[in-house]
Amino acid sequence: MANKNLTNAKREKNDEFYTQYSDIQKEIEAYLEFDPETFKDKVIYSNCDDPFESNFFRYFVLNFKRLGLKQLITTSYKPSPVANTQLELFGNDKTLKPVKGRPKITANKFVINDVGDMDGNGAFNLTDIAEQLRTNKNNEWTPLDDDGDFRSQECMELLEQSDVVVTNPPFSLFREYIKQLFDYDKKFVIIGNMNAITYKEIFPLIKENKLWLGNGFNAGNAYFATPNVRSDFASGVYDQKTGLVKFRNCHWFTNLDHGRRHQALTLMTMEDNLKFNKKMNDKTAYDRYDNYDAIEVPFTNAIPSDYEGVMGVPISFLDKYNPDQFKIVGFTSGRDEFECRPSKKYKKPEQHNANGTISNGSKANTRATTLMSDKPSGIYYTAENADGPFSIVYARILIKHRKAAA
Repeated sequence: MANKNLTNAKREKNDEFYTQYSDIQKEIEAYLEFDPETFKDKVIYSNCDDPFESNFFRYFVLNFKRLGLKQLITTSYKPSPVANTQLELFGNDKTLKPVKGRPKITANKFVINDVGDMDGNGAFNLTDIAEQLRTNKNNEWTPLDDDGDFRSQECMELLEQSDVVVTNPPFSLFREYIKQLFDYDKKFVIIGNMNAITYKEIFPLIKENKLWLGNGFNAGNAYFATPNVRSDFASGVYDQKTGLVKFRNCHWFTNLDHGRRHQALTLMTMEDNLKFNKKMNDKTAYDRYDNYDAIEVPFTNAIPSDYEGVMGVPISFLDKYNPDQFKIVGFTSGRDEFECRPSKKYKKPEQHNANGTISNGSKANTRATTLMSDKPSGIYYTAENADGPFSIVYARILIKHRKAAA
């Protein structure tokens, strides 16, 4: 259902999902653990965030000196559906009183060059930042001339000045957003739909080791605030008490290094997996695909240590992907742009449904397939050039052990 919600959000361009402070903190700390100077002397730009409401702004401004930032730039889009409602003025700081006349309908730009204890109470908090912004002392708070769209000339000029982009961009514009980051040769840590890895604009970047998954959300669960509660949010996905929506199909995408990316998977041999791996009850495990020169590996923890050929693994493998251990060969889309073409195209494929009807089976040419050794049950496929009935395997990334990849 979470995946359905993301799909609907994309279709309806309902892109207003706001990131939790704790999730931002957890992700950024992973890069700091790998390299404490990751953000030192860098200009951070959050170009999809209302500075009044954004936890990205809140995190980076409160940790400005600890991270050693040179500058923090945040821009918002006009109008923001959660303006003045999600986090109140700069978050939940009870000591900070609302300021009359602050912009409510304009897109805003905050530029933070310095932070410090403004009220002399010996502590630095959001109250100090608010005071600095109101007086424009060292920092800048101004309305944008345009609407704050990341593609506007105004925002692109700010992007050009930045070093690292950290934000939660619109789901519906992810392809365009990523392209812009690479066009401007920027480092980034952003949130996206996990299915984005199957996009023809995204997968080649992953394959070429120019883009990878970040540290990730706790237990793979992402919780976002949203002002747009819809009827298609299932019970258990949207929590009315917290106002949060749960997604399991979100991840951080980045080109900054982190330690988890270099942790090698502990693997067993093919024989030991079949004997001891409790998940290996899949009858197609290690079968050779009928239309790709590779074997089926249904679970990441079932990757055999002793197989030197190409293996098809679930897309969730990328969460464990170590580029020092594995090489990505391609993707089983059936499309030429993924540079791993199927060994055969099925002629006149037919889909045999559980109710006995037969329909067009062209889907067979968009995925890897395995021949069926047992009598077919449920949905199966046939084709003029297939050696019997076969089934479709869900999207697979094709990999090889790095030691065998040469």
